[in-house]
Amino acid sequence: MRVLIAKDYDELSAKAFEVMMGIVKNNPYAVLGLATGTTPLGLYRRMIEDHNAHGTSFAHIRTVNLDEYKGLPKDHPQSYAYFMRENLFLHLDIEASNTYIENGMAQDEQAECACYNKLLAEMPRDIQLLGLGSNGHIAFNEPYTPFGSETHVVDLTENTIKDNARLFSDISEVPKKAFTMGVKQIMQAKQILILVSGANKAEAVCKTVCGKVTEEVPASVLLLHPNCILIADKEAASKL
Repeated sequence: MRVLIAKDYDELSAKAFEVMMGIVKNNPYAVLGLATGTTPLGLYRRMIEDHNAHGTSFAHIRTVNLDEYKGLPKDHPQSYAYFMRENLFLHLDIEASNTYIENGMAQDEQAECACYNKLLAEMPRDIQLLGLGSNGHIAFNEPYTPFGSETHVVDLTENTIKDNARLFSDISEVPKKAFTMGVKQIMQAKQILILVSGANKAEAVCKTVCGKVTEEVPASVLLLHPNCILIADKEAASKL
């Protein structure tokens, strides 16, 4: 794992942009694994700015997202499908039909997971973007998720629900379950880019980078990936 420490969030986002756009500009048909949450917003803003200023095209790019809340329709303001449209896709020349995310309203969980597994097998990602949970989770793969896991429905931990409550009017509105890409599938990406910001993530960064590879800290599996870059701001890297 290559670890880069940025002086602040703005520099973190700039470094992430360099990595992501290196993929896009070298391969206009690339498959991008994308993530939601507040951390990648600076990266996404730069991607939009670059598209507007320099005409970088996403017309042939395909994307797959890590996860989606169970029970939220794609037009719900807190769904991840909505997040991606509002914060990235609507501002690029990407085809909506080339953007993929789990169906949070799927009634048959097993069938939806099987469908997404098939999709991921047919669309190997050139890069997978990740955030890091304060308990070391990646996507919604909570502690003790088997490293061999594929797409599944997870019961979100109290810690994760609290982390995500800032995006809802009240913590009671946060869904209790989510569809998520499995650890095995995250590791199948050709390159992984994980972004971490804030002092509340410092312990998780330390356990990820300096600890042993253990399912107790899902992100620690990234130490086994041959091409993983972790970019953390100074606060997130404070315990390294």
